[in-house]
Parts: sequence; C-alpha cells; structure tokens
Amino acid sequence: MLSRPKPGESEADLLHFQNQFLAARASPAVKLVKKADKRKGEEGDTDAERPPLQDSKDVVMLDDFPDTLPALSPAPPKKSKSASVHFEDEDPEERLESHDRHITAVFSKIIERDTSAVAVTMPVPTADPFPRTFHRSEIKSEVKVSSGRKSIFAQKMAARTAEKTAAAPSAAECVHIRSAAPGALRGSAAEVPLPRIKDDKAGDILTSQRSCLITGEGLGSQKGNQEAEAIHKENLEKLRSMSEEEILQEQEKLLAQLDSDLVAFLKSRRGGNGGQKKELNQQRNRPEEFVESLPVAQHGVRSSPCMQESGLEDSLKKEENRKVEITDDSLPVKPKKEWIHMDNVEFEKLEWMKDLPSPRQKKTKERMQARFSLKGELIPADADLPTHLGLHHHGEEAERAGYSLQELFHLSRSQVIQQRTLALQVLGRIVQKAKAGEFASSLKGSILRLLLDAGFLFLLRFSLDDTVDNVMAAAVGALRALLVSLDDEKYLDWTFSWYQGMAAFPFVPNNEEEEEEEEEELDVTEKSQDKKLKDENKPDPDVARYDVVKGLLKTRIQHRLRYILEVVRPVPTVVLDILHILTHIARHSSEACSQLLDCPRLIETIVREFLPTQWDTQVAEPGCLRASLHGVPSATAMKFIRVLASGGRNATARLLNQFEMKSRLSRFVAEDPLDLLLPREEAIRLSTEAFRLWAVAAGYGQACDLYRDLYSVLVRILQSLPDLLSSCSGKSSVMEFSVQRAAAVVTLLTGVTQTAGYTAELQAKLNSNSSEDGEQIPPPPVAWNQVSGLQPFLETSLKKFLQEISQTETWHILQPLTTTYVIYLGVYYSACSQQPSVNPIDCLEELERLTSEVLQPLLSQPAIHNMWDLLRPCSALCNPMFCSPAPESVSSITSLSCIGGKPPLSLVGSKSPFPFLTALLFLINSITHIHKGLTCKYSSVLGSRGLKNYLHESWQTGPPSVTPSSAWLLRHEYHLQYFVLALARRTAGTCPDDAQHASLHHCVAMALLSRLLPGSEHLAYEVLLDLAFNPEFLPEGKAGGPEAADFSDILHLGTSAKVAQPGSASVCFPKATRGALLRESYQSLPSIRSCYLSHFIHLQPALARSQASYQGRNYLIQSMLLPEVRGPILPSDWPFFPLISLYNKVTNAETRGAVLNSLPLDLVNTVTWNLQWVFLLETWRAKTLQSIPTAAKLARLMCVFLTGSDLFLEAPIHRYTAALLSVYCQPKALDSLNLDAPVPGVASFHDLYISLLEQFEGVSFGDPLFGAFVLLPLQKRFSVHLRLSLFGEHTSILQALGVPLQQFPVPLEQYTSPPEDNLNLLRLYFRTLVTGALRHTWCPVLYVVAVAHVNSFIFSQNNTTQEMDAARKSMLRKTWLLVDESLKKHLLHYRLLNAESPLGFDLYEQLPPIRLKYLQMVTQKENEESSPALVS
Repeated sequence: MLSRPKPGESEADLLHFQNQFLAARASPAVKLVKKADKRKGEEGDTDAERPPLQDSKDVVMLDDFPDTLPALSPAPPKKSKSASVHFEDEDPEERLESHDRHITAVFSKIIERDTSAVAVTMPVPTADPFPRTFHRSEIKSEVKVSSGRKSIFAQKMAARTAEKTAAAPSAAECVHIRSAAPGALRGSAAEVPLPRIKDDKAGDILTSQRSCLITGEGLGSQKGNQEAEAIHKENLEKLRSMSEEEILQEQEKLLAQLDSDLVAFLKSRRGGNGGQKKELNQQRNRPEEFVESLPVAQHGVRSSPCMQESGLEDSLKKEENRKVEITDDSLPVKPKKEWIHMDNVEFEKLEWMKDLPSPRQKKTKERMQARFSLKGELIPADADLPTHLGLHHHGEEAERAGYSLQELFHLSRSQVIQQRTLALQVLGRIVQKAKAGEFASSLKGSILRLLLDAGFLFLLRFSLDDTVDNVMAAAVGALRALLVSLDDEKYLDWTFSWYQGMAAFPFVPNNEEEEEEEEEELDVTEKSQDKKLKDENKPDPDVARYDVVKGLLKTRIQHRLRYILEVVRPVPTVVLDILHILTHIARHSSEACSQLLDCPRLIETIVREFLPTQWDTQVAEPGCLRASLHGVPSATAMKFIRVLASGGRNATARLLNQFEMKSRLSRFVAEDPLDLLLPREEAIRLSTEAFRLWAVAAGYGQACDLYRDLYSVLVRILQSLPDLLSSCSGKSSVMEFSVQRAAAVVTLLTGVTQTAGYTAELQAKLNSNSSEDGEQIPPPPVAWNQVSGLQPFLETSLKKFLQEISQTETWHILQPLTTTYVIYLGVYYSACSQQPSVNPIDCLEELERLTSEVLQPLLSQPAIHNMWDLLRPCSALCNPMFCSPAPESVSSITSLSCIGGKPPLSLVGSKSPFPFLTALLFLINSITHIHKGLTCKYSSVLGSRGLKNYLHESWQTGPPSVTPSSAWLLRHEYHLQYFVLALARRTAGTCPDDAQHASLHHCVAMALLSRLLPGSEHLAYEVLLDLAFNPEFLPEGKAGGPEAADFSDILHLGTSAKVAQPGSASVCFPKATRGALLRESYQSLPSIRSCYLSHFIHLQPALARSQASYQGRNYLIQSMLLPEVRGPILPSDWPFFPLISLYNKVTNAETRGAVLNSLPLDLVNTVTWNLQWVFLLETWRAKTLQSIPTAAKLARLMCVFLTGSDLFLEAPIHRYTAALLSVYCQPKALDSLNLDAPVPGVASFHDLYISLLEQFEGVSFGDPLFGAFVLLPLQKRFSVHLRLSLFGEHTSILQALGVPLQQFPVPLEQYTSPPEDNLNLLRLYFRTLVTGALRHTWCPVLYVVAVAHVNSFIFSQNNTTQEMDAARKSMLRKTWLLVDESLKKHLLHYRLLNAESPLGFDLYEQLPPIRLKYLQMVTQKENEESSPALVS
C-alpha cells in the first residue's frame, strides 16, 4: 500500500511517490464528478443526448453551428502541444521561417468578426423618459430546444427571435416580390386612372406598391410593414385625386420649403436601385415627403406602363450583372450557402477581398497624407509596391502602401507585442531621417514638431515602462534618435582640445517662457531657485513643451534607465543608446548632472558594469560578437562620466572619490591601448576618454596627485608622439583616434601646468595666515618643478610637426595635435614668467630663441599665408549659412545642427585654419605680454592680406543670430578676433609706425563688444579697457578729424546742406562747432572709459568666473559649462547704457514717491560723457551703430529730457544733444526712421511720447531743443495717433512749442505731404486755428502744418464720401466767415511752402479761377439756403 506524504518530505520525495503510483497502475483515491449546473434546468435526459466526451476533454457544443468548420484562408495557426518540442538537429532558422515566414504575419493574425448578418434596428419611439425594457413574461409561447439545455431566459429570447423571423420576409421572398412587381404594377395601372404627368419617371411612384422612403422598420412591432403599406396607399389615393397642375403646385411648395441638400438626397434615393434598400430603410421621414422627388415638368409625354416595366427590368438586369461581376473569380474566397448567415450574401461587403487597384496620384493641389515604409522612408503617393512587403492594410487609402504617423501611433499602443515594437522602431527611423533633412523637400511642416505636439515624447516614456524587452529596446532607440545627434558629439569631441574647447555651452533651450522682470538686487541663486520652484509646480507636458530634457527628468527617466541597465541587462545596442541619452542629459545643465549623480545606483551600475578593471579576454578576439556589454569597458561610458564631470567641480570630486573613478583612470591610462584586451579602436577611444576625463579634473585642479604617480607613463607617451609622423601615411580611423588620444594627453598636461603655475602663489597665501582674506585654498599637490621638465619634449615634437606643414594631407591629420602643442607652450610661458623660482632673464632669452628659431620661420611660410586667406571662406560670421539650424530642429531640443557633417571649408571643418591660428595668436599674445620687445617682430601678422580682408568683411556683416547651433562656433571665432586685437593694441603702443590699420581694428573691436557671448566677460572687459576707448585706435582725433568736420560744415560738403540746430531756453551760451565738440570728446576719452566701466559693474560676478577660466586659475573654476546663452553679454545699444541706466534709476525713485529736483554733478558728467561717446561714434564710426535703428537712438536720447527736470538745460548736455539731433535729422537717417514698427527696448513708443508731452508741458520752459524732439514724431508718415494726442489732449503745449522755423532741422515737406485725410485731425487743426490756440507767433511749425492741411482739404474737389464732402464745404464756409482777416487770408490764399519766407509759406495774391469759382459756388449756396430763414 502506498503511503501518504508526510510533513518535512522534499519535492524529490513527492516525485518518487508519484512514480510509484503511476507504476502500480492503482486507481486514485478521489474521483472527480462533474456536478449539474442549476441554470440548465431540471431535465435529466438532456445529458444523454450529448455526444460522448473523447480523451476526457471539455468540448463546447454550439447548437446553431455546423459540424464542419469552413476553410478560412488565411487562418490563425492552431496551437499544439507538439509545437514546443524541437529536435537537436533541427535548424533554428528553418524553425523560425516556418513559424513566421514574413513580416506580414504580424498583421495577418487580425481576424475581423463578421457583422454582415447582424440586424440593426432603431429604438422604438416612446413618451417615457427611458426606453421600455423587455420582460420575458411578454412572450407567451416557448420554443423547445431539440438538444442540450437552455435557461428560461434563453428560451424566451429564442421564441422572440422566431417571432421576428416569421414576421419579416426572407431574402428569397424579397426577390420574389421584386420580380413580381412589374406585373402587379401593370394591373394596378390598368385598373385605376392616374393623372398625366409630363415626365418619363413621374408615374413610377404612382405605380409602385411599396414606398421607397418609408419601410416600417424600427416601429418595434410586426405591424410595421402593414403600417407602411397603409400610408403608401393613402398617399397614392391622394395623388390620384389631384390633377397635374395641383401636383406641380404642391411640388413647388415643397421644393421652396425644404433644404436643397435634402431635396438632392431624396432625389438620389428615388433614382437608386434595389441594392440601396438598407439606406432607404434608415430614413424616417413624414409620409408626405416622397412628393418632393417628383421632377418639375418641362417637356415630353408621360411614359406608358410598358415602358416603366421595361425600365424596371433593365435595372434588375444591371443589378444582377453587377452581382455576377462581383462573384466572379476576382474574389479569392468563394462564399458558400452552407456557411452560417450566408443565405443572403451582401456582395458589396466582399469587395475588400478583391485585389487592390493600382494607386494613382490625385489630380488635385491638396496635400496628401505622408506614408512611410518600415525602414522609415517616405513612400511616393504613386508608388505601386507589392503587398507582401507588409505595407498595405484596411485603413484609409488601402490602395496606398505605407503607414501614416497616426496609424503608427495607433500601432504603438497595440496589444500585440510585435506591433508595438515595430511601430516604435519605424517611428525612430522616421525621426532619424527627418533630423537628417531627408523629408525637407517633400513634406510641408516639421515632423518632429508634429510628433512632439502629438505626445510622442510621453509615448516613448510610457513605452520605456513596458515589461517586454523588445518594446523597451525600441523605445530607447527612438528616444536616442529624438534627443541625440552623434555628429554633434563628434564635433564637440573634435573641439575639446582647442583653445578653451573644454568649456561648452549647456544644452538648455533658449526659448523658455518669458519671465517677469526681476529687480537687480536679486541674487542669481535666488533667481534659479525661484525658477526651479516654478518648474516643479508645472505639469510634465508644460515643462516638456519648452524643454524636453527637463520634462524627461520630471518623469524620473534616470531611474527607469538605471533599472534597464541594472536589471534588464539589454543587448549592447540598447546599452549604448542609453549611455548616449544620459550623455545628452548631462550636457543639459549642472542641475541635470546633479540629478544623475543623485539617482540611486545609476553611477555605481555604470562604473561597475561598463568600466570594470577586469573583464573577459575573449572580447579582444577578432570577429567576436559581444552578446552583452556588461562586464566590458566601454568608451561611451567613460565619455558619459567625462561629460558628467564637466558639470561642476563638486561632481568631479564625487566621481573621483565616491565612485572610484581615480582607480579607473590609473587602470586605463597606465596601460597602452594596444595592450588592453579590447578591440583596437575601442581601446584607443577608451584611453582617449580617460585622458579627457583626467584633463577635466585637472581643469579644476583635481586629480593632480595622479600626475606624480603616472609621471613615467606620461613621459613614455610623450616620447612616442613623434612616431606618429611615420604612421600617418594614409588617413584611417585608427590614425585619427590615435591623434585625438595624443591631443588629449597634451591637453591634460596643459591643465596640470596651469594648476602648478599657481601653487607657489597659493602656498604663499597659506603661509601668510591672513584670515581676513576669507577661506584659504590649499595648494595643489603638484609643484612647478614637477611640470617644467615636460616642455623640451613638447617643443621638440612641435618642431618636427611644423616641418610637415607644407604637406597638406599629413598636416590635416596632425593639425589637432600641433594645435595642442602651441596652446601648451602659451600656457607654459605665461605660468613660467610668474614663478618666483624662475630667472626672468632666462625666460626672456628662451622666448627670444623660440621666436627666432620657430615662430618667425613659421610665419614666413606660404602655408601660413594660405591659412590667413582661408579665414574668410571658413568664417561663421562671413558665411551665416554655417550657423543655420537643421531642417527639423525644434526649439525644445538643443542641437548643434551638425547632422551629416560640416563642410571641410567651415569653421570646424577638416581644412579650417581657425584652431591652429587661434593657438598661434594665443602663443604670440603670451610672448608679447611677457617680452614687449618682441612685439614688433610679430607686427607682420597684422599686415597679412587675408587677415585684413577677413576682418573688414566680418565686422560689416549684420549681427549674427545667437542660437545653439551658432553660439559654439562664434565663440571660437571671437577668440581669434580678440587675439588679433590684443596684438594690434600692443603694436600700437610699441611700434606706432606699424599701426596702419587702427581704424579697422577699432571697428572690429566695437563690433566684437556687441557680439561676445556669456562666458567671455573677461574678453569684453579687456576690449573696453584697452581697445574701445584707446585714442590710438581713433586716429581721426590726431589727424585733423575735428578740423575736417568744421571745414565740411562751412563748405556744406555732404549729401545735403548743413542741418540747423535748435537753441536753448537757458542762459545764452556760445554755440560750439562740430569740430570743437569732437575735439572735446576726444580729449575726454579716459573719463568716458571710466564711466562705462563703472556702469558695467553688475557684470562683476560673471567677470570673475570668466577671468578664472581665461587666466588659468583652475582652483577658482566651478564648472566647465558656460552660462546659458540668451544673447550677447552687452546689448547692441550698449553705447547708450549709462543714459538708460540713469533714466531707470530716476524713474524708479519717482515711482517710490521721491522727487528729484536737481541732479548731482557726477550724474551730469555721466550723461555728458555718454553723449560725447555717442557723438564720436556717430561721426567717425557711424557704421558700428548701424545695427541700432534710428528710432531706438531717438528714444534713448529722449531719456535726457525725461530724466529730472532741468538736466537738458545743462550747457554741455544741451550742446551734444543738439549735435546728435542734427545727425539723426540727416536725409538718410530720416528716411530710415520708422516709428510705427516696434522699437527695440521700448514697450510702446506711443506711451513714451505721451510721457514726453507731459514732461514738456511741465518743465520745458519752451526750450527749442525739447520742442524739436516733440515735433519730430509728428511727421505725416507716422501714426496719426501721435498727432491726435497732441492736438486733442495736450493743446496747451502749443503755446510753448515755439521752435523757430530757421532752427527746425526737419524739412516741413515731411509734415505736409501727402495731404491729411483723417477728418477728426482736420477738425482739430481747424478748431485750434479758429480758437487761437495755435498761432504763428507761438508755434510756427505746427501753424504752417495746420494751415497747409486745412487749405488742401477745403479746396479739394476729389470724389469722396458724403460726410467728407459736407465737412469740407462747411469748413470752407466757416473760413469765409472768419473775423480774423489774417487767418482767413492764410487759409484761403495758401500756396506753397517756402523756408525763406517769415511765414514759412507763400500766398496767392488772388485766388486761382478754379478755387474762386468753387468758393463762390459754396458760399452762394449757403446764402440761398439762409435767405428764406432771414426773411421769415
């Protein structure tokens, strides 16, 4: 007897008991009995009627289905237990092919449910609030079921269905009735006389026995057909009782009352065949509405019943032919009668089974929906592709191959895993090709913007949370295609070793929502915290709308990516995509880097799995395909760590210490790439990224202790660098990676040298124990004597590489490494000159030797001259198309627009001279800064023809647009321009004979000041300090510029006569000539420089950070990420900045309630210096201010009058303001003046003008200069609202607006031409003249303007509106009746403007005959109209 299992026995014991039981063939102790279901009734004999069960399986029996199933093709494969059994010798590829022969299998498993036999009935109309429910008690009879059990409810429903089936005629009966109809119609037509209607089809409705519109279906009872027939008979009797005229009258009434669309619809129903029965049954109209289908009688006679019969038979034959045509061999599956619900075949529903027609492009100009292949390629609209490609379906436009974006979105949320995966993969390929610009010429609009607006980002985010690995992998690939540009990363790596190339702009979009202006007292950290709180309170879609990366971080994407890397452990492609995504996120901002560092186990997983110190050696075998990237070092992972370290010095410290990256650096730096057990290219890239990470750490002054430990390794590498010359015979990827690795090594040594250069200074500060200096910074663990021994190695290699400069191909390969050599020497000598342990004499002698032996021979080579000539073709300033955004760039995703690569002749192209020439100029700048006696030896650089052409064209181009795709390029170009200007400044001070292009260099400096980007505040400070206000760069001040200005004014040289200057209302002071003002301004340049430097004090924090970077103070650098780019550091109108700052300060003080009656002397001087500087620039450097609109300049000059109450009355301010007004009133300036367009920096010019009017009304003292600024915007071509504001709301100003005609600088023709057409303004002109508010003695300028416009209006005889005609005649009559004879004469006898006349215009001695006749006609008509009134 078998024993039962006891507690404590294992699973092995239970299996042993089971084997014993099966071997004994004993009966089980428990027998399974199937209990009867209570819901199936009490009949016991129904079980016996069922067939016996086979193999003890549950079989579901369906009563109404046949025993044999129809053969469906295609059909879903049957699942079998044997499908999971495979043999060892079976080929996996064959097994996969037999299971899924093509991609179409993914879409062929969808089986549509047949709904052709389902009856659709309308609900019965009822007066109850809800439809009446069906109750089983309403059915009296029950249908007995032949076999099986049925519930009572099922029996009732079957009985109800049987009733409906018996009441409704079958399909065969319908056909029979239809065929019998002609005979019936013949009989009825012969028996009953019908009215004669003159139309072929008119009598059809009178001879039909069934209504075409009313069928009775939907009435909810079996009497529906009877009701429809009764209604139809009643209508026929009504028609038979009417005559033909009465029928036509009723028809016309109905056609007039009903909608035309409804009439057309009913006519189409009337003309349809019998196959439209279902559509007719759906209409539930009034019984009388069929009359509207009767045609209007026009011509012809009524058809006989025989003709009607033949017509009906023809229609039946056509229908039969159509059915025969559909049931031909074109259908792949023939319907059979024995199939269920196929007794009445609806052939029109089987048309989809026929072969698709060939696609034809629509002959229309409307846009067609874009469709894509599974590879993401755009399919032409007329492409005829085979169906086995899986590109056809039964959606919209079934004949067209491909899938639309909407359909792919739908598939991406499918329940079928393969469909979700495929849809995400196709979407990712579409995004990749769209970013490459492949659809730019074929599609209208942006695909990326359309996808993001449709929620593509969150679709990918949801798909990342899928539990299926393939779906996750496809989502990761699509997200990488959306965010990451591998070409962008390639060029960022390319520029890493350039001058200041380690620093980069963050990938923050610059189109965020405009924030409210905050007070200047707010700290930068407070602003960032407030902005962070605002973003946290916003929903994720709102944040992602303007910043995709920030929106993804809000969804905690880093946690999900960590889970995929750590738990899912996907294939290498997915791992690399995730690392690329994380790298892009780390480039976003320092905050993003912090979130990645704080993500639990993310960095630990990456370091442990993808940067191990030990790994399997099989990965280095050639041809080895890695199934997993886990446990193998990856260069992409090292790059991610390097980019993460660029986020800040604290992040770097955490990576080096907390995440043990210091040991990884030692591991991958100490060993030669050829000795690493990795593929060769991967080993070189890994070593390169390790050196770059070390260089970033050295840029913060960190990880310098590794320098001492690995000093021998670095020396060995430096000794091997000259060997690259022998191996660069041909361009290959391995050679390119080797050169980049060597450049990374030299960049590392540059950073270590910079750090060691300040060791002595920091040690001295630490030894002084001066606690008042704040926190003491410990010196780095590397001294100058530990790095000074590397210079001979590098200089020797540089000499060898420079010998290959004439070999074009070799030079292009070695140029990145040569550039780093030159940068290293510049940093080395800058730091060497500051070391107390170095003899200055030895340093100077070494510089002289380097100049004579290396640099001067280099500058004389033809290859260098060719480089100067290549500056202009490769310049981003001279060629703005290099900075143009990508075709599919979106504002919420930052991109450098490098997809597809940059041209060789571009700033970052392979043939660009910018990196090497920038490094060379940096070295020359360092040498001349230390040894000023060598400056003249480098002055030949400034005389290069290619450099001069480049500088001349670069500063004259318009201001470049600052975008992420242009900022990183322009920053490198601005470095070269700055070093050229620095060399020019030193040359101007030490070699005045060689300073031949001072004006050119000053124009470049002025343009550079308004273009420098955030992060380059140090360069802007240096330009302001030494270049912009340097008298040496304004040679006009010494070479007779002021005298030339006076001479030009005397001789009226120029485009027009000398412009008049308004006088002053204050105590008379002598007017200064333009030359005297220029001379005084030139002498005040030192004071002007101090004024501007003091007003840029708000940039001091940013200046300190920039100085730390450019001066090599690594211990002060906080991050390698530059500030966010919102625009240039200084605004384009920075020459007006002191004046604007003063105006804002006074306005804010007055807003708080303070009253400033007088201004301190220093503020008066500030405004004077500001005006002097602007006057200098407008006279000698006018082109440098071309980017500022004339309207903006005038608006800033208005601040002189709006600041304080009597500032404009100060003599120097008044003189320079009047001089600038005369400049802006020159004909060219006036032509460019546009006050109707938005003025930069001014919210509303109308509001500014109203403030000016109010200020003039209060404190002007009738000053002519102030009055000229008030009159300037009143020109006819500007907005009429400005003139209405003065003449309507501020008429009291007219008494003080006494600007003499001789002192007014604007021609009066600007005010009088063309004639005024605004009736309200003309009435105001006339009213002010008649009432005496506007007089020639008070306001001569506006008096002339008003008289000219009123005269032109009252004598105008052009065709116009009745209101205008009545107004001008009334105004003419009133003028004729004026008591003031002088005004009357001026208004009637005005002729032309005349600047020489005391009145400002000439008068007719007598009116011309035409005007006189018109005047008499108007006045006599008035007399005739008024005479009856006088008599009465």
